[in-house]
Order: sequence, then structure tokens, then C-alpha cells
Amino acid sequence: MAQILSAEDAVRVIKDGASIAVGGFGGGGAPHKLIDALVKQGTKNLTIITNDTAIPGVGVGKLFDNGQVARFIGTFLGTNPVSINQVVEGIVKETLIPQGTFAERLRAGGAGLGGFLTPVGVGTVVEEGKQKIEVEGKPYLLELPLRADVALVKAHRADTLGNLVYRGTARNFNPAMATAADHVIAEAGEIVAAGELDPNAVVTPFVYIDVLVKVSVTRCGRITIVQ
Repeated sequence: MAQILSAEDAVRVIKDGASIAVGGFGGGGAPHKLIDALVKQGTKNLTIITNDTAIPGVGVGKLFDNGQVARFIGTFLGTNPVSINQVVEGIVKETLIPQGTFAERLRAGGAGLGGFLTPVGVGTVVEEGKQKIEVEGKPYLLELPLRADVALVKAHRADTLGNLVYRGTARNFNPAMATAADHVIAEAGEIVAAGELDPNAVVTPFVYIDVLVKVSVTRCGRITIVQ
């Protein structure tokens, strides 16, 4: 059974210099309450593993706003001028990965694989520093698994065991992040008793989840407000 904690208590496990995998795509599906708690805590020199740097004042963008990020590993920076400037000025180191490769590296990390072969990036700057392997006359890059110390994920519903159900596009990257970290914290809009979730709707099984955080969700038309 997962622990149920406040967001502030949940993120205390995150120390300076930790690597953090954060679910979502831009602001969509991001664990906003956990990010806010991490901003309030002020933990520094973080390695953030996430698809993108969102925008200033939204999602992981707040961590860049607050100067808490030392390294970014993900697929693009282009929507956030703050993170772009920090990379250009050398404040943040960045590792950009093709998006499909990024997702598969997380999957490999969660599945305990030693890596995988992909033709993506062969003959480009992506191959720099990587092992190239030829299979049946075709070149591939060996991509290594990607894992984090802690993952912060967002679920629509959870049960007290830690089984997670996602909603719509908020599912982006959250299931992969939940498998690829040593300690996983999930925020959910509703936490129900074990056995109340439709097992066919569960995407992330409880074995991956260490801590649950209940968030209040208010819907106003198409706008969702997380508190």
C-alpha cells in the first residue's frame, strides 16, 4: 500500500543534486502540485528528465524560473525562453534526445533492459559519443536506458494501493516515468479504496508507486484548476 502524504511531505525525499523524472507534455498532465511543493522547498542543482521545459510559470517551467535546474534531459526547449537563456548562458546543461528515443530509453530503464538499437540519429550530431552497431548491413545507435532518482507523475484517479488511472492526453509520459525511477510520487485528483477502480482502466500498477498525494481538482469549462 502506498503512503498518502501532503505534497510538501512527499517531496522532502528530494535532495540537492537529485535527478527527477517529471511526467506530462508541456503543462498538460504535469504534476503541478508536486512541482509547486518542490519550488517552495527550493531544492537546487536538479537534473530534470522530462519531455520539454513547458513555459515560464507553468509546470517544470517554474523550476527554471526559480533557478533550481542544473541539467535538462528531454526533447525540446523551444517554448520556454527562460530555459533557453539558461542553456545559452551555461547555467543549465542540456541533453536533447529525439522524442521517440526518449520514450524508449525510459521504457528500457523501467523494464531493466541494457539498452536498444535504433537507426534514429545515424549520420547526425545525435550519434556523437554513442556506440554504432551494424546489423545485417544497416547501422544502428546503441541507446542506453534512462532512469531517475525520483519520478513525479500525475494521475486522474488512484486507489489506496497505488494503482493509477490517467485521463486523456494527461497520460503523456506519466506511465513511462512511473516505471523508471527509484522512488515514485503520484498526485491524483481522487483516491479511492482498493478494489474500486476498474482493473481494465489501470495503466500503472501499484508496485511502481511509493507515495500518493491527493489534489483538489476544479473544472471550469475546459479549464482544470489543481489545488
